[in-house]
Amino acid sequence: MSATQTLQGRTAVVTGAGAGLGRAEALALAALGADVVVNDIGPAAEDVATEIKALGGGAVAVTGDIGDWSMGDRLVEAAVESFGGLDIVVNNAGVLRDKMLFNLSESDWDDVIRIHLKGHAGLSRAAAAHWRAASKAAGAPVYGRVVNTSSEAFLFGAPGQPNYSAAKAGITALTLATAQGLARYGVRANAICPRARTAMTAEAFGEGATAPGGLDIMAPERVATLVAHLASPAADSISGQVFVVYGDMVALLAPPTVEHKFTAADGTFSPEELDAQLTPYFTGRDPHRTYAAYSVAALDTTGTQQTG
Repeated sequence: MSATQTLQGRTAVVTGAGAGLGRAEALALAALGADVVVNDIGPAAEDVATEIKALGGGAVAVTGDIGDWSMGDRLVEAAVESFGGLDIVVNNAGVLRDKMLFNLSESDWDDVIRIHLKGHAGLSRAAAAHWRAASKAAGAPVYGRVVNTSSEAFLFGAPGQPNYSAAKAGITALTLATAQGLARYGVRANAICPRARTAMTAEAFGEGATAPGGLDIMAPERVATLVAHLASPAADSISGQVFVVYGDMVALLAPPTVEHKFTAADGTFSPEELDAQLTPYFTGRDPHRTYAAYSVAALDTTGTQQTG
């Protein structure tokens, strides 16, 4: 490990860290030397904390629902009380309630928005308050890293996941606001859109290929490597970015661009002029040529994508 990648002396909070991607992220951060506050809703949090300690790292489990706003403060307090500070936040926890829009219940919507978007926001707010106070006390920027978990679902507008897609779009916007709002205090914030084979995604991927060494092409450890890098000093120049990560690649997304600007001749559109400009422009347009970023799917060379 290079000097710019070490996390020795740093403390991280990882949500949803009892299994799958969150567990892999917690272990990757610990492998670089970080002490880890492991959060999940059940006893698996303690299991992962025990696993980290058995490997020689520092860890403490905090069991609870990240969708409760107060949990953010609890996790920051646990980091400070157990390890003396907070340097890294990895927001990972989430649930799925996949339904087509016409079948979506209020609870299907509320559960996903609460755990994903509110969960990200609650911990980010608590961490932001901590870092702002620390920066003011020090009279200088501090070390802060936020890695949020978005999804390609927000890029595609996944038809069976209107709740999940909306939550992940919100998380992306939250990440940008975090990066801009906390930059002066030394905080860097980025979002990842990962794919990984976990219990939550068990039905999403086919077998696919393995790389040399036998590591599953969709192994969560592949994503965790990027998360650990974004948490490290080496990523000091990376903030406000969105990455798609899985398999053998990390793809940096570009921001949206303006395709075409329609301008009223005399400064105010009439219904007739708007019709005259917009209607012919969209007539005969490919129905897949929308704001949805279908082209991102072409990155996939894993051979695991299920059809349909």
